[in-house]
Amino acid sequence: MATERIRLGTLVASPNFRHPVPLAKELMTLDDISGGRLTLGIGAGGEGWDATMLGHTAWSRSERAERFAEFVDLLDRLLREPVTSYRGRFYSADEARTYPGCVQRPRVPFAVAAAGPRAMRLATLYGETWVTTGDLKRQGPVGAADGAKMIREQIARLEEVCVQVGRDPASLRRLILTGPILDPGLASVEAFRDTAGRYAEIGITDFVVHWPRRTEPYAADLATFERIFSA
Repeated sequence: MATERIRLGTLVASPNFRHPVPLAKELMTLDDISGGRLTLGIGAGGEGWDATMLGHTAWSRSERAERFAEFVDLLDRLLREPVTSYRGRFYSADEARTYPGCVQRPRVPFAVAAAGPRAMRLATLYGETWVTTGDLKRQGPVGAADGAKMIREQIARLEEVCVQVGRDPASLRRLILTGPILDPGLASVEAFRDTAGRYAEIGITDFVVHWPRRTEPYAADLATFERIFSA
């Protein structure tokens, strides 16, 4: 309500906490209030407390991937169609009404977090943007040079999936969410320019950093942060 141009959104919402039907209603409301400036960032969800906060047993990686596929498919239908009925293994909808629909047509854009081939396929089929936090098997922080190499390898796999599903790889935006794996380069203005520049060179369209905290993994100096983004 206080801004007019900046886009808003989640990075990322997950099935760990949400059902597609009520989430779709919330998204339409936010899209309306913001005047069509909402982007939905979605991912399969994490492990640990993220997976058990609501009191259920953590799902296996395989089940989490299967749930995410259904979650994205149903959410896509709900946001496109005025009435949706759906029977899946994990999610259902019975004549779910989503009047009057999204301000953005045919629906709010999806930014899909994807590291593995199954999630990358979802990103290419449903996403306007692909989101990565880096190689989940690596420990961070990874500097700009090694990070760019890591992401370049992910992009190569993503482009292979695009070819498989018949999508032009150039039509998919590519977003990096830094920390805790990827170092955001917030040590200085020069370090940030070098970091962002290296990722831009390999085709990253959106580079995201966290607001500075006092503790890791998002520790940074606020004064330096402000200098970077006022430069």
